[in-house]
Amino acid sequence: MLTNIIPLQKIITFIQNYRQMEIHFILSKPAVEENIGAAARAIKTMGFTSLRLISPASHLSMNARKLAHGSTDILEKAQVFDNTTDALAGLDLIIGTTAKKRNIRQEYIPAHELSAFIKQKSNTIGSVGILFGGEESGLSNAEIGMCDILSYIPIAAPFPSLNLAQAVMVYAYELTSLSKRETISPEETDPQTYSILKEKVQILLPLLGLHKARPVYQRIMERIALAGKTDIHLLLSAVEPAIRELEKERQRDKETERLSDGGKKREER
Repeated sequence: MLTNIIPLQKIITFIQNYRQMEIHFILSKPAVEENIGAAARAIKTMGFTSLRLISPASHLSMNARKLAHGSTDILEKAQVFDNTTDALAGLDLIIGTTAKKRNIRQEYIPAHELSAFIKQKSNTIGSVGILFGGEESGLSNAEIGMCDILSYIPIAAPFPSLNLAQAVMVYAYELTSLSKRETISPEETDPQTYSILKEKVQILLPLLGLHKARPVYQRIMERIALAGKTDIHLLLSAVEPAIRELEKERQRDKETERLSDGGKKREER
């Protein structure tokens, strides 16, 4: 006799609320049509579907379609943006790809470790963007500043470097285990996500006198990006009360200043 019968409505709600890990491949200012087509082919071959393009060459041209070869649906569904900010909007985790290390960053994850890095965040993120720079100069410093973490492909020699389409293929291959888009049930989904932690830390640091212009600010944000699920929850439990206390202290200081100014004005009279 069955005793654990789940109501139909609960089953329907359960199915409707499944979360899926979304992986978006984002090309910034790709100038070669053939590279866009080849990138689309690489994405589809490895089981992914989302391509975002920032100020691209003609991604629907015959040259792009020829290289896509069976993946023209990826080109046709690609989202096109005028700027990087819009292309990255709404993503929980942004990973920038670079062929060389930049002085403005210290944390880099090799491509072959990226899948495990994303998986360790478990259900604290729902969407990931892999950002690639253009063929000539790669990502700009401004674009790197928008990324949570940077990644690179270890190669035997600095030259010749991989071209854009080849780099997309390597990352798509390394992330192929994520293309299965394993679902996460609502019961397993924790509202304390990486995005929330990032926002809270961005509020906390200025309250501590650490503003974006200071190198330590970016360094702290890099280390936050490396946090796993357990650390994310732990950090949130400390960051949120810290913000509340600092904001209370700021309000007390304002009130003290206001009363002090009021007293001075009465004395002047």
